Amino acid sequence: MTAASLLDSCRMERRTFITAMAGGLLAAPRAAGAQQAGKVYRIGLLDYSEPGAGRQAWWDVFRQQMRELGYVEGRNVSFEVRWAQGEDDRLPKLAAELVSLKVDLIVTAGTNAAIAAKRATTAIPIVMATGSDPVATGLVASLRQPGGNLTGMTTLNSELAAKRLEFLRIVAPRTSRIAILWDERTPALRVAVPETETAAKTAGLTIHSVPVGSAAGFEAAFANVVKGRAGALMIVPSPMFFSHRKRLAELAVKHRLPTVVGPREFVEAGGLVGYGADFPDLFRRAATFVDKILKGTMPGDLPVEQPTKFELVINLKTAKALGLTIPQALLGRADEVIQ
Repeated sequence: MTAASLLDSCRMERRTFITAMAGGLLAAPRAAGAQQAGKVYRIGLLDYSEPGAGRQAWWDVFRQQMRELGYVEGRNVSFEVRWAQGEDDRLPKLAAELVSLKVDLIVTAGTNAAIAAKRATTAIPIVMATGSDPVATGLVASLRQPGGNLTGMTTLNSELAAKRLEFLRIVAPRTSRIAILWDERTPALRVAVPETETAAKTAGLTIHSVPVGSAAGFEAAFANVVKGRAGALMIVPSPMFFSHRKRLAELAVKHRLPTVVGPREFVEAGGLVGYGADFPDLFRRAATFVDKILKGTMPGDLPVEQPTKFELVINLKTAKALGLTIPQALLGRADEVIQ
C-alpha cells in the first residue's frame, strides 16, 4: 500500500470513528427522551361529593395547572375519575378500583375520600386537594413531616371557627345562642365542633350542636335548631353539605336564620355569609404536589400545606329576604358582595 493510500485509509477510518461517536452521543438522549415522552401517567381522582358545576370547576383548575406543568391529557397523562356522590359506603370500593388499575397517584377531595384511599393502599402516593385536619384523623404523623404515602392540602376548617363566629355576631348582634350544623359522618368535624364551642364560650355565646348524617335529615335538623331557640346558624362545611348547599340555604331562609357558611359556592347558592379558603387555589396547589411526586419526591417528605387565601362573600339578596341590614363596615371587608 502506498503512502497516499495509507493516508486515505486512515482518514476514512477517522471519519467513520467520528461519525459513529457522534451518532452514539446523539442517539442516547433521543432514546431517553422518547422513553420519557412515551410515559403516560395514570392519575386517580377520588371525590367524596358529586360532579356538580361547583365541584367540577375546582377540578378544572387542577387540570389546567397540570397542563401548565407539562401534563397534557391524552399525551402524557390520563385521569381515572371516581365520584362517591356523598355516600361513605361507596368510597372503599372506588378507592379499591383505583388501586386495582395501578394508577401512579391518587388525588382526593374530602377527608373521607382521603381516609378511604389511605386504607386502600400504603404504596401508591396520595395527594389531598381538600380535607380537614389530617393529623386529628390519623392520616399523617404531622403537617411538617407527614411520613407514609399521603400529603397535600388541608382546609383546617376548625381554625376558621372564631372568624366565622365574629361575622355571625356582626350580622346577628342580638343573638346569644347559635346553632352549629355539622356532618356527623366526617370524622375530622368531631374535632372541629368542640373547638367551635370553645371559641363561642370565649365570645360569650352559647352553642347548640346539631349533627346530621344525611340530606334526608335536614328538615329534622332545622326543626331541632328552632326548638333549641337558636337565633343564628353556623354550618360547618363538608362534601355532603356542599352537594346540598342550595337546600340548606333555602331552609335557613325559611326558618329566618342568619347563617354563616364556608366557601363562596354556599353563598352563591343562597347562603348569607361565607368565609373560607379559596378552594380553586387549593386544587391548583395540589397539582404542584403531584408534579413533585411524579418527578421523584417521596410524599412523606412534602409538608402538608394550609390555605393562604381566604374569601369573605356576602349575599345581599338573602339578607333582604331575612330582613337584615348588613353593616357597611362588613360589606367593605368583603371580597365579593352578591346583589
